[in-house]
This record gives sequence, C-alpha cells and structure tokens, in this order.
Amino acid sequence: MSIGGGDWGVCGVSLKSTHVQEALRPQDCLYTLAVLDTKISHRIVGALSDILIAAKELPQVLDAMTAPATHIFTVTVTEKGYCLNINGDLNIDHPDIRHDLQYPQTPSSVIGIIAEALRRRFVAGLAPPTVISCDNLSNNGSLLAKAVLAYADLTDREAARWIEDNVCFPCTMVDSITPATDDSLRERVTKEIGLIDMLPVQREAYTQWVIENRFCGPKPEWEAAGAILTDDVVPYENAKLRLLNATHSTLAYLGLLLDIETVFQAMQNPLLPGFIERMMRVEIAPTVDSLPGLKINDYAAAILQRYKNPAIKHYLSQIALDGSQKIPIRILETVKNNLAAGRSVGRLCLAVAGWMHFVRTKTLRGEKVNDPLADKLRTIGANCTLDASRDVARFITLKEVFGQELPNNRDFIEALTEAYKALDDGSAVAITSALRSGL
Repeated sequence: MSIGGGDWGVCGVSLKSTHVQEALRPQDCLYTLAVLDTKISHRIVGALSDILIAAKELPQVLDAMTAPATHIFTVTVTEKGYCLNINGDLNIDHPDIRHDLQYPQTPSSVIGIIAEALRRRFVAGLAPPTVISCDNLSNNGSLLAKAVLAYADLTDREAARWIEDNVCFPCTMVDSITPATDDSLRERVTKEIGLIDMLPVQREAYTQWVIENRFCGPKPEWEAAGAILTDDVVPYENAKLRLLNATHSTLAYLGLLLDIETVFQAMQNPLLPGFIERMMRVEIAPTVDSLPGLKINDYAAAILQRYKNPAIKHYLSQIALDGSQKIPIRILETVKNNLAAGRSVGRLCLAVAGWMHFVRTKTLRGEKVNDPLADKLRTIGANCTLDASRDVARFITLKEVFGQELPNNRDFIEALTEAYKALDDGSAVAITSALRSGL
C-alpha cells in the first residue's frame, strides 16, 4: 500500500507459526522494508494492526473476518496450504480437511477458516468480502473458490450457494523476489535505521502485482501504488510461473547439488546462467503468450538480470522447499505443452531430474526433505540405486506430482531417464558435464 493508502489496515493471520507475532507485537506491528538494488533504501511500514494465530486465537480471527469493516481476505499460504489433490480439487482425505469437516465451527485449515467466516457473514446478513489468493498457483482465485465451495457444500449447502452467488475470488499474480529474513538482514537494518527490528523484510526493487478486476465491494487504491488491474491475469501468471519460478527451481536443485547457496552465486557459475537462458528461450518461451506492452524475450532477459542482483541473498534452500507441490505447476505443465507440440523437453527434464537427485542425496545423507510428501520421497530416495530407468520408475509412481498422463508418455519417460542418467551420481563433475552438453 502507498503512503496515501487511506484508512485501510491489515490484520495478519498465521495458521500455526507464532514467530511473526512474537517478533512484531512488541514493536507495535511495525517493520522495516529493505529494498535491495544498486541503491538500497529502507522504509518503516505501519499497515499492520495486529498479528493473530489461528491455532490459539481462532475466535479473534473469525471475529476479524466477520467484522462489517472487513472487506477483503488475502491468502498467502503456498501451494500446500490449499489442501488440493492432483486434479486441483479439494482433498477431503487431507488430515486438516477431515478435522474441519468433523468440527466445522473450529476449523484449522485455511479453506475451513475462510468457509466458516463466510458462513458467519451469510448468517449475519453481512456484505460478501473479496477473497484474494496471492500464491503461485495457476488460476489461483478459481482454485481457491473451487476448494472453498466444495468444503462449504459439505458443511452448509445454503451458505455454499450464497458464497457461489456473491463472493468474488479474483485471480492474481505476484512477482517480487523476497528472500527470507535472516540475522544478517537484522544487523544491516539495525545499523541503518538505528532501531532494533526483529522481523524486517527484504525484497528486490522490481515488483508486479496483477489482479483480476473483480471485487465484491470496496478496495484500497492498489493501482495508485503500481498494481495492475486487468480482465485477464493468465498471460502474466503463465509468464511468471514458467519463466521465473521454473528457472528458480532449476537453479535451486542443480545449484544445491553443486554446493551453491544463493541465486546470485548460482549466476556466477560458468554454466548455469547459459543453461537456464537456453531453457527459457527454447523450451519455455514458446509456451507463453506475449504480455501487454512486453515481449517475452525481453521479459526473460529482465529475469536473468534480476537473478544477478548482488544485493539479494536468496537462498536456494528456500526455493527448494515443497518441490512435489512446485514441480507440477512450474515445470510439468510446460513439459506437457511441449510434448503435445512436438518440441524438446530435455532441459526441463534435467530440472526435474535435478529434483530427483536432490531428494536422493538428502535421503542418503540422512537429512530431512522439507516437503508434504516427505515420507514417500524418503522411501523412494532410500531405494534409489543410480540405475536411471529404475529410479525414474520409482519417482513417477508419485501421482501427486506426475499425474496420470506423463507416466504413460514414452517420449517424456525417455527424456527424463536420459536427464537422470546425465546427472549420474549427482556430483559436481556429472552436473557440469550435463550442463555443458546443454541437453
């Protein structure tokens, strides 16, 4: 929100984690925004009124969501928080969803909490809010609406019909590289502003927030702060997911296997930048529609330049989290498009094979794989023998990742097996050789 944002404010809600509340409440919910570019700037943000924890303050959360003055719910919980299955439908077997269906008035999932808040607004005769997904999901607003409606239909059909007829779930696309807060950032901010900030936020200078122009009621003047309101978010969304997020994941898995820590360091590698540039131009760009006022090749070049920002310390380990949720959306949809069009998929498959070797290596070292499918991945990783055909066959049994179509596509299996074999034992020597060949 801009400095002239009017009387709007934000009440933040964490589902379970308490660290944001513990850091921000003692400092009146103020925090520093550090914008990192060739010139670094700092600004104290005062938009937050409070931070609530749903797991221990659910009544207060629902009170805030059902207040007449509340007009907008925004959702940023990453892909796994939507509790969806491989088809993009609500997973009613998810433990949180099972709990919420049994105890709908005391929900624990984001889907259950939104549905219960909307039900209470319906019963009270309050105006419908706009519910905005800000997560990296293709067609995110529609997926969120579909999940909330499916859940509501199982708990209160009358409320479900009201939600369907009245509540808006616009799609969005958010793009600004935002590394996790760490001690080095805290130290830099304290030195710069002369105050101790326990939870400053850092991001690059580049920002883009595209919102489908579909609201139920009042909204802040986000467009005055640079947001783009449009009738069609899809071109922006696909460009970001496929060009930026896909190459981010590629750098993460191949970079971590090379013992590289950050995106900037990965871009100093003699081979990785050229590899992802070829991936973008040859295998990804043909699947992305042109953006209004921006050519795809120019957009791809701008992304590569953003990765080279020395002021941004974006850890590859952060990007690598929850790979089973990200790989299908960021990479495999593009693979499907290319297979259907008869285009190459070798570089995209090397990225997927990098994730497989990442899982195998973590398991071999006895390290935790941070992923919703951690148990399944640990079992697969423990049984990998570096026989490419057999290891790939183990991974593609994960329907949550590969679905029904790709495991039956001979061209995909051959390309993925070749990529996995090219990475050999996942060593630096093998990865360097694979990158040099360019597949």
